[in-house]
Amino acid sequence: MSLKLRPGSRISPSTGPVLLVVMDGVGIGCGDRWDAVALARTPTLDRLSAGSPYRTLLAHGTAVGLPSDADMGNSEVGHNALGAGRVFDQGAKLVNRAIADRSIFEGPVWEDLRKRCAGAGGALHLIGLLSDGNVHSHQDHLHAIVEQAATENFKTVYVHTLLDGRDVPETSALVYLDRLEELLGRLDGEKGRRYRIASGGGRMVTTMDRYEADWPVVERGWNAHVHGNGRMFASAREAVETFRSEDGGAIDQFLPPFVVAENGEPAGPMQDGDAVVFCNFRGDRGLEISRAFEEGDDFDKFDRGKVPDLLYTGMTLYDGDLNIPKTYLVSPPAIDRTMGEYLAGSGVSQFALSETQKYGHVTYFWNGNRGGQFDPDLESYVEVPSDLVPFEQRPWMKAAEITDATLKALSSGNHRFMRINYANGDMVGHTGDLEATILAVQAVDLGLARLLPTLEAVGGTLVLLADHGNADEMVERDKSGKPKFDSRGKPRRKTSHSLNTVPFIVHRAGDHGLAFREDLPDAGLANVAATVLELLGFIPPDDYEPSILA
Repeated sequence: MSLKLRPGSRISPSTGPVLLVVMDGVGIGCGDRWDAVALARTPTLDRLSAGSPYRTLLAHGTAVGLPSDADMGNSEVGHNALGAGRVFDQGAKLVNRAIADRSIFEGPVWEDLRKRCAGAGGALHLIGLLSDGNVHSHQDHLHAIVEQAATENFKTVYVHTLLDGRDVPETSALVYLDRLEELLGRLDGEKGRRYRIASGGGRMVTTMDRYEADWPVVERGWNAHVHGNGRMFASAREAVETFRSEDGGAIDQFLPPFVVAENGEPAGPMQDGDAVVFCNFRGDRGLEISRAFEEGDDFDKFDRGKVPDLLYTGMTLYDGDLNIPKTYLVSPPAIDRTMGEYLAGSGVSQFALSETQKYGHVTYFWNGNRGGQFDPDLESYVEVPSDLVPFEQRPWMKAAEITDATLKALSSGNHRFMRINYANGDMVGHTGDLEATILAVQAVDLGLARLLPTLEAVGGTLVLLADHGNADEMVERDKSGKPKFDSRGKPRRKTSHSLNTVPFIVHRAGDHGLAFREDLPDAGLANVAATVLELLGFIPPDDYEPSILA
């Protein structure tokens, strides 16, 4: 699989490497006092925006394969679109369709769950992020499984709720818990059913670690969900209210793990013969808990204690190369012929780099949910280990180390196409800490300032963009766009992504011949691949979204 060179192109190919930089979570906000991007001192970004071809791109909703334009983008679907050059239906959309046409309940995996749990069988345990954020999960998917379990006479269902406060308002957990409790309460007791919330905890401290950054997060979830070990409460609501009373500044994503108890005992620990569904559709934070359930005696990340004989399945496939999980309810999008694969087939050397928090995005997600390299002789992948401290405490994260490694790679002359990701704007933005997020954005700008002289010296071209917004909107807003305030008159911090557009800049020193087309007002992240291929001198595939270059 190879690309054709464009002879006599209207666009002069880059003489040096093309360096694509993703400023993760750095969108275009309204510029007010809650826009950390606008508040940050960013002389390099400002200079590039003013002096080089600049426009904005869509990075959310249908532009990245999500169900509607009310759905915020995220790093996974964003990097899928960047690497694939086309828009594929993504997790939430696929699961919505499978529930609507009932195919999720008609396949062999659901049949295995039915055989194990219907009638007098084992309990069905549902673990998942409980919100309507639609980034990792949606409460409607979990509700649909609960309803179907009741319809098919599953006698026992336990739900293990991971609290969000990251892709939704930071203290909204009780809204989602109350909805779930209403559903479970309506079904519980009928025909001998036992439907309960059994355990839970905030997503950033319980179960949902990613990229092996902090396995104790998974261990805490395992102990609560599987063994019923943890601080006990009469209900999930009581747990949340207690944690908040003990720490007035507590937000949902960091609430400790908890166990719901009845008569002093865990309400729903896992037993031999039970079944488990991990209800998140996004893969990155589902891999480690899936490994804990599926791996054998050689699992060495933490002491699992006695591992019950369980049937485990995921909502979808989280890693196709590693086949994790082994069974799943909904097949993932089949993303083929990515830019990386085309470049490898055309003999183009590639370089991919980020710190741990976003390393999978410039590799696995960029390559269409495919692990590994297309051609190890042509591709270099570099991971800088992330810090194991709260992001607001070190908002510069690993921007300096990423810059160092990129400068070294640029100077080597070994790579024709390079892609890197600065995670700061997204990861620090998720904390809701405005001042820390301002520093995070400034750290990225400093990295750009250090990169430019070397890139220009080697005749390279910079492609600068973000994969979605986050740092650009640090406060919850009403429908009119005005900030929301709590009962104490304090602004309600926003910890989720924004629906804002993202910047897109192409910079080449001394070259003023580059310009953008004016007939693509709705261009999005998927248009970037063809743009990069043209900068490299290639003809983009016919079915790629068109290049933005004029």
